[in-house]
Amino acid sequence: MAGSKDTLKERLARYRQIKLSVIGRKSGRTISIPVWFVLEGEKLYLLPVRGSDTQWYKNVLHNPSIRIDARGVGGEFRAAPITDTKAVTAVVEKFREKYGARD
Repeated sequence: MAGSKDTLKERLARYRQIKLSVIGRKSGRTISIPVWFVLEGEKLYLLPVRGSDTQWYKNVLHNPSIRIDARGVGGEFRAAPITDTKAVTAVVEKFREKYGARD
């Protein structure tokens, strides 16, 4: 398993976008969308562009099981929403550093 984790980390280090799969809170179906991310150590940060009104974020609140795919290499994880204002601000800053302030 360690080899596959390293492969996923290597891909996350190379790419700017991954595919996120969540379970729809109403439909129960798997929904996959492209998302931006920041990898910091063992933590993978995802930022809902429209904040808490983003549908995938609402789905994660209902069912925190997620799957990510970095161009064919993926894994299943459990999401933990960050709601503390200082922590959210720090995550937003990480995204600005990676993608630029305009995006």
